[in-house]
Amino acid sequence: MRYWLMKTEPAGYSIYDLEAEPDQTTHWDGVRNYQARNLMREMHIGDRVLFYHSVTNPGVAGTAEVVREAYPDHTQFDPTGKYFDPKADLAKPRWWMVDVRLLRIFPRQVPLKELRTVPELAEMGLLKRGNRLSVQPVTEQEFRVIEELADQFAP
Repeated sequence: MRYWLMKTEPAGYSIYDLEAEPDQTTHWDGVRNYQARNLMREMHIGDRVLFYHSVTNPGVAGTAEVVREAYPDHTQFDPTGKYFDPKADLAKPRWWMVDVRLLRIFPRQVPLKELRTVPELAEMGLLKRGNRLSVQPVTEQEFRVIEELADQFAP
């Protein structure tokens, strides 16, 4: 099993939107960065995901699991959609997505500011200057430390 962090802007799609989905499952579409795409193609069923809310009050909101491995992102082919890619080809898709299912909404979101203070997370990719990838690997230890932080000081 591998561990990942996936970023989303909560105004566009939050962990609460995932909670409201049928079977609390959705496809993770719209990734338009080659490195993030390649990382998604490495994901396997059962891999764990930290669900990260970016932009306003950034932090880790909960966890999910990969329930379908990478397959072509259908939004690349929709000329009316915001993720349309005119260079995409049905025979050789450029963009991929995975399906994820909610595992847990944390009792409190773990803020980015707090993550930066935890020595065990000092090497975490999310905390590196200039790392803006929307999909990135995390270690099992980083994943576990963040889960523990979420349960500390919970209301």
